Amino acid sequence: MTENWLKTTLLMAAIIALFGMIGALLGGKSGMLLALMLGGAMNFYAWWNSDQAVLRMYNAQEVDANSAPEFYGMVAELAARAQMPMPRVYVIHEDQPNAFATGRDPEHAAVAATTGIMRVLDYRELRGVMAHELAHVRHRDTLISTLSASMAGAISALANFALFFGGRNSEGRAVNPLAAMLLALLAPLAASLIQMAISRSREFDADQGGAEISGDPLALAAALAKIEHVARGIPLPLAEAHPETAQMMIINPLSGMGMDSLFRTHPLTEERIARLNAMARGY
Repeated sequence: MTENWLKTTLLMAAIIALFGMIGALLGGKSGMLLALMLGGAMNFYAWWNSDQAVLRMYNAQEVDANSAPEFYGMVAELAARAQMPMPRVYVIHEDQPNAFATGRDPEHAAVAATTGIMRVLDYRELRGVMAHELAHVRHRDTLISTLSASMAGAISALANFALFFGGRNSEGRAVNPLAAMLLALLAPLAASLIQMAISRSREFDADQGGAEISGDPLALAAALAKIEHVARGIPLPLAEAHPETAQMMIINPLSGMGMDSLFRTHPLTEERIARLNAMARGY
């Protein structure tokens, strides 16, 4: 887990450096500072409002011990095992089996699952999935994913600005048009690759953390195999409309997900299962 956190830290440093570099190219030192200030403001706004925004996007319905006693009780038991504050619990009325966690910190967190995942998985497997989502909350992965996503979006916006309006370096000279064009093409790609690498790293840690919370790595392994098989045939329409949320899900819900490992928001499911099986042998 320590190795993945180090990797995440380095990747976050890389995406921030890329953001600053673009700002510097467009407007020298003042441009770099302005870009970093803009990125920081965007990050704070996205992080502060992340929970309600995505829950509204998916028309999630909050449940409690009366409306969904078994599901709510499961999350409560896992939160107690993890010694975490009880998150708000939501259900999304969608056929695709999936789940995610959101919220700016463990005290303002929410976990959500689709009705599809509740039909496909048995109690033990669903418990493994929700433990995975609680691990995301405990690791503050929503903060990390929000930061990386908003920075990647801002980099794309700056790169487009450079393409159409050019920029000036620290000496006040106009940026070479060819350099601006290359920047507009390559910077968003680089930012996306870094963002996806961060997402993959956080999924591995959430798998490990979830297995530790539940005490049952094989349950999550079985759930991942089942979700991967079923989800491919059932698109999640809202995820298709809002692809920026794909990295939040336990399995990428997009029907057009890339097969190249560099362009995946999630690690290969087979690799995740293999790691969980190895964990189980150590229990």
